[in-house]
Amino acid sequence: MTSSSSPSQAAQRAFAQNTPEALRADALMEEDVAWSFEIDGERDGDQFDRSDRAALRRVAGLSTELEDVTEVEYRQLRLERVVLVGVWTTGTSQDAENSLAELAALAETAGALVLDGVIQRRDKPDAATYIGSGKANELRDIVLDSGADTVICDGELSPGQLIHLEDVVKVKVIDRTALILDIFAQHAKSREGKAQVALAQMQYMLPRLRGWGQSLSRQMGGGKGGGLATRGPGETKIETDRRRIREKMAKMRREIAEMKTGREIKRQERRRNKVPSVAIAGYTNAGKSSLLNRLTGAGVLVENALFATLDPTVRRAETPSGRLYTLADTVGFVRHLPHHLVEAFRSTMEEVGDSDLILHVVDGSHPAPEEQLAAVREVIRDVGATDVPEIVVINKADAADPLTLQRLLRIEKRSIAVSARSGQGIEELLALIDNELPRPSVEIEALVPYTHGKLIARAHTEGEVISEEHTPEGTLLKARVHEELAADLAPYVPTATTA
Repeated sequence: MTSSSSPSQAAQRAFAQNTPEALRADALMEEDVAWSFEIDGERDGDQFDRSDRAALRRVAGLSTELEDVTEVEYRQLRLERVVLVGVWTTGTSQDAENSLAELAALAETAGALVLDGVIQRRDKPDAATYIGSGKANELRDIVLDSGADTVICDGELSPGQLIHLEDVVKVKVIDRTALILDIFAQHAKSREGKAQVALAQMQYMLPRLRGWGQSLSRQMGGGKGGGLATRGPGETKIETDRRRIREKMAKMRREIAEMKTGREIKRQERRRNKVPSVAIAGYTNAGKSSLLNRLTGAGVLVENALFATLDPTVRRAETPSGRLYTLADTVGFVRHLPHHLVEAFRSTMEEVGDSDLILHVVDGSHPAPEEQLAAVREVIRDVGATDVPEIVVINKADAADPLTLQRLLRIEKRSIAVSARSGQGIEELLALIDNELPRPSVEIEALVPYTHGKLIARAHTEGEVISEEHTPEGTLLKARVHEELAADLAPYVPTATTA
């Protein structure tokens, strides 16, 4: 007689098949084995063919792609969130606040979102944590409350200060120097500019290399036979990194020296042609590129940002009297400019030292233009250009406070107020450049035959033509020229007097 299972037994068997213990697999199934409950009923999940098992499979629910358009744009443009901290040692509280405001502008230029900024009054920065252990704990609370992921210090920190402050605040800490280097790395476009920035970054990072755990372990020593025949502990990983950085720095210096040779050749060519040179120097975002475009139509990038242009630009210009000269736009300066950058960009800044006239551009609408003037003159002194004549060009006069303009014009004896955007004062500036540029030393009057027209062309290019008259015998020329051209014109000159 056939026995049938009761309904309660069937329910128990169905429950047992769905329990986690029942879903545990005992063996792998071969494809040619028929399915049976004893073998396949307890497998863990769906079964796949061999090719499907070896293929890549998507796991649902792991994508973080956002559906909302605004959320997608924010995810793509998410900025680093930073808190600024400064130490006020000298000057007034307004000076300290201006310095921190400039640090905020630098951070925004680098692509960060500034959440907060704090200043501490101290005689000197703390040797361990820059702001002291107690204030470092307070800074950690500010970082936690604001949700920041980076702290930027308004000064150059030592390697020990960076490590100790990071240990307290538990987020990344960088200093003003690293921030400026990052901006330079973003904005450098030419081969020379990129090489100079890379050299400055390696000079900054060399004493600040750090390693943890296995990265500090020593390599095998230098045994003769190799393998087990090793002697001595060998180099640590951090020593190897430093050696490689030094090798890269040496290579970068050689490349920059080669580029400097090409720049020097161009300068010698201009000197040979007796073409005067004018260098535009000034604080970053003071309007140097705008002034260059206004004077020459160079078409250089103009942007309301710090260090928008780094690569030097040299353009040919002409004074109202017809004298040719070159106008060079140099890299912008900033207070506490890292000495690594001054050293790396020395070949570029030599444009200032080798010029015949400096147009020192200052932002007239800045809260403290005198501080900008002092910072730029400090760098000019570092590159050895203190003997070059200087004209202070107070730019953005249309947006400046009239009292500030009057104060600057009274303090700076050789100064002029202009607006590169509207063109205000540009004609007066051109006339001032014409008067300040060095003039040829010899005033000469000669009757040059028409067969020697090259001498007339050289007088227009290299000298200053006072008058020119065409006669049946030749061109009656009256001009101021250099001694070399005066010697070539001597056979056609009845008299030559030195001015």
